[in-house]
Amino acid sequence: MKQIFTHQQSAGPAAAVESQAPPMAGPTTGPITREELRLGARNHSMPLEALRRDITPPGLHYVLTHFDIPDIDESSWHLRISGAVDMAMELTMAALRRDPFITVPVTLECAGNGRSLLDPRPVSQPWLLEGVGTAEWTGVPLAYLLGKAGVQPHAVEVVFTGVDEGVQGGVPHRYARSLPIHEALRPDVVLAYAMNGSELPPQHGYPLRLVVPGWYGMASVKWLESIEVVTTPFKGFQQDVAYRYQASEDDAGTPVSRIRVRSLMVPPGIPDFLTRNRMLKPGPVLLQGRAWSGEGAVTSVEVGIDGAWLPAQLDKPAGGYAWRKWTVPWVADPGAHVLSCRATDATGATQPLEQNWNYQGMGNNVVQRISVTVG
Repeated sequence: MKQIFTHQQSAGPAAAVESQAPPMAGPTTGPITREELRLGARNHSMPLEALRRDITPPGLHYVLTHFDIPDIDESSWHLRISGAVDMAMELTMAALRRDPFITVPVTLECAGNGRSLLDPRPVSQPWLLEGVGTAEWTGVPLAYLLGKAGVQPHAVEVVFTGVDEGVQGGVPHRYARSLPIHEALRPDVVLAYAMNGSELPPQHGYPLRLVVPGWYGMASVKWLESIEVVTTPFKGFQQDVAYRYQASEDDAGTPVSRIRVRSLMVPPGIPDFLTRNRMLKPGPVLLQGRAWSGEGAVTSVEVGIDGAWLPAQLDKPAGGYAWRKWTVPWVADPGAHVLSCRATDATGATQPLEQNWNYQGMGNNVVQRISVTVG
């Protein structure tokens, strides 16, 4: 059997526990590494059959955790708001729960979704297609709290810092990201303490997280500890080094922000355990899936049957930043088929038929293809 790991274990009991992982290398055409497999085991994707649901249960929603999941006692936790504001504040969860709240249905997608489909493959969390989910997030509008604090006129960004900390790229840091002032003051950006009507699960940011509708998931900082309004652009690792569209290692690149248009299909029929190739009986089949975009409303979805494109029927979305269901009836003829889907949004952007390669493997919204055997 072919070895799937590129790092070999040394002899001895200690090596059997864990080998010393080197720094992440650049893109590779080699087999998946042990480090990638470990990341894939810690994090998880949404099974594609969950696309049948308008709202994704927390246990099916994708999870990406950069470092360790913090163990936080809500009774001693508090949120600090500081920086270029008229009045700095410290808030407990009890105080936040007394503030006005909103519930926003939001599709979140990891910026690295589709990374492992690229060739060569950037070495990181090995997402295929399923780094996505849609939940109803309940909490205090960020704009409300910033309004109470009083953002000063010379402020340019708002920095959000989580409790989680670790080392990435050789840099020790707590996970932190910033938003431009105009994005932070949007009425639908929420400091969420509930997911789908229940308390946030630990892996989804308990007791409080940021949710930024329309942006890739890296912006929605979990285990939120502090909010700082700043007068110069934030230069933290997750902002200035990670999450950038780069042509090469030496390219400064451009920052990742809003979600590129994408659609996914519920794989029809039944799967082969290992390959996940699909098998179904001849006859009528209702193909279905979801489409979303952070740049504008999804305006159309086409479904490909062996390269011939058919228009899909679109349902009304649950909200401005929630995915949209689509359906297409198909009469499945015996034989081998390839199914695909592609979406277009209000800006005119359409999913590409070929990979959108970049050094970090960000924003790869290439069309999904599913191999199906009918017989």
